[in-house]
Amino acid sequence: MNKRLLYFAVIALLACGCNGCKDTKDDNITVSPDAGTTYKSGEPVSFSVKYPADIKPDSVVYVMDGTRIGSSKDSTAITLKTDTLILGARVITAKVYHAGQAQEFTTNIVLLAAKAPEELTFKVEKVFPHDTATYTEGLLYQDGALYESGGGYLDPPPGQSKETQSRLKKVNLQTGKAERMIMIDPKVFAEGISIVGNKLIQLTYLEKKGFVYDKDTFKLLSTFDNNVGIEGWGMTFDGKKLYMDDKTNRIFFLDKDTYRQTGYIDVYDDKGAINQVNELEMIDGKLYANVYQTDDILVIDPKTGAVLQKIDMKALYPEASRNANADVLNGIAYDKATGRIFVTGKKWDKLFQVKFVKK
Repeated sequence: MNKRLLYFAVIALLACGCNGCKDTKDDNITVSPDAGTTYKSGEPVSFSVKYPADIKPDSVVYVMDGTRIGSSKDSTAITLKTDTLILGARVITAKVYHAGQAQEFTTNIVLLAAKAPEELTFKVEKVFPHDTATYTEGLLYQDGALYESGGGYLDPPPGQSKETQSRLKKVNLQTGKAERMIMIDPKVFAEGISIVGNKLIQLTYLEKKGFVYDKDTFKLLSTFDNNVGIEGWGMTFDGKKLYMDDKTNRIFFLDKDTYRQTGYIDVYDDKGAINQVNELEMIDGKLYANVYQTDDILVIDPKTGAVLQKIDMKALYPEASRNANADVLNGIAYDKATGRIFVTGKKWDKLFQVKFVKK
């Protein structure tokens, strides 16, 4: 079973109210709050253990996701500040020390964003041509050019449909034409891309591989095993670390040189998890993300996973007006030098320069 799925299976079991489920003699010992209780980021959470009067513990130690968060001598609650915690499911274990023995009782909470995301819309500043053969999976702008990764299987594995062949391109913004392009193995579905120094990194969808190219020549320099997450989807770089997602609500941090996982955030608004986070871009210290099969772009706090803003892009290029083979919105690129933002979609014939504004 996938590690992420196993983790949430455990959370589901905890939410059924097990509260530790040790020996039958401890049935009257419970941990508060109840499993699955939700809190908004910034709300303090009080944890305590309730036990019969004839039990006199030496101490109770509280651990969250493997890290000690406090202790008490009795049933007195400890209070946890949540304003700097990453969002999502947090597992709390109470270690009760009594008569030379330690017993563990477990609960969990779900931490949501502090408030609903601010609603934004957009203004179109310019329109550029876009290649309708490119099923856009990764898009970025650097050194006066667009770099684009297009996905597709020309020789698909069982269960996957045949599409246009995956590719990597350097594109002239004004014409939409490729100044340099290489085709990817027809058995590989290419995904998100990032540039780190003189290297261009490209993810793959199901193949659990990453490719590292020379940015200027597209010569393949190396490959790496990518076992982070369920699948490979979007990718971006903040100058220090890489970010990638995997079709869930999780965004992983990767070391920029080894491509190994160093951390993660889970994407939540004030209602719950936002799944299918897709193409990523870092803009002014915030993560911008497409949500697959929607017309939304999210602005995400890269420290906590909170959705700060949501941009409704439905009116950008209505389905009825698109070219015949156009698919969904996907692709965000940022020109840091000028502040320009570009968005497009899979096999769209247009790429838009936009400005995000309040509704």
